[in-house]
Amino acid sequence: MIHLRSVTKRFGARVAVQDLTLDVKSGEIFGLLGHNGAGKSTAIGMMLGQVWPTSGEVIVCGHDVTRNRRRALERVGAIFETPAFYDYLSGWNNLVILASYTAPTSKQRIKEVIDWVGLSGREHSRVKTYSHGMRARLALAQALLPKPDLLLLDEPNEGLDPEGIHEMRQTILRLHRELGLTILLSSHLLHEVQQLCTRIAVIRSGRKVYEGPVAEARRSTIWWRLVTDNFDIAVARLRAAGLVKSSTGQNQIELADGVASDRVVRFLVESGFNVHEIAREESTLEAFYLSLMRDAESAPEANADISPAPTTNISNTR
Repeated sequence: MIHLRSVTKRFGARVAVQDLTLDVKSGEIFGLLGHNGAGKSTAIGMMLGQVWPTSGEVIVCGHDVTRNRRRALERVGAIFETPAFYDYLSGWNNLVILASYTAPTSKQRIKEVIDWVGLSGREHSRVKTYSHGMRARLALAQALLPKPDLLLLDEPNEGLDPEGIHEMRQTILRLHRELGLTILLSSHLLHEVQQLCTRIAVIRSGRKVYEGPVAEARRSTIWWRLVTDNFDIAVARLRAAGLVKSSTGQNQIELADGVASDRVVRFLVESGFNVHEIAREESTLEAFYLSLMRDAESAPEANADISPAPTTNISNTR
């Protein structure tokens, strides 16, 4: 559904995305991860034809976006950047107006998408009365108007409370399950990505540093929870002794290859530390991501992401 081949985007002398190759397969929920400024929004902007690549190929739904944007995006829905609506109009009238920018849309289709996103009963209320979560659902409704095969969601949970995040997660899963949509999801909420996505790519400073299954990422690093006197000093001693490879600020350590936990405990006790707890933790996407970011710190820094694209959400470009 999405194929990026050696895509680079420069804004003057600044590089936002460098040599990015990416494949999103039909029917999957794919996560695009990275810190703020990593290049995620610039990459999605190029997929939507809102940002023009400096070099490389951007293929969406079998068509080159730079050569045939209309065909590439005719069955694509998206939430990109901050959704913008007419606050003094109802949700229904907003959808009518926004749909008119692209192609004729029946009242029945508008009603269908409103039902899908859970806005039934509030569709005729003015948008200025909507909560943040309702605005997010309205943005998703607009993205669904063209009956898309592919959804591009740029931080769909941004600003939502825990209840809103849960509702958005369930809606995305239902759309994927019942409509068979391919979904590319950009997010910094790693717990949500872990629950939603089957494969991910991680971008750091405009470069891809990982692409693969979530399950593989979670298996790649085994973390141990260590509770001891003065964790930072203890870890420094363990590193110097070659017993630990890395650590987090959450009392987690990664043991060096071939090192067992009993050896760590013995070393700490002999060094005068009290060990209150050491236990293997379930591997998480968050732990893998943080480890990946630390490992990539020695790589050359690319410039920060610059995203001059419009701040409106896009449904399609038919």
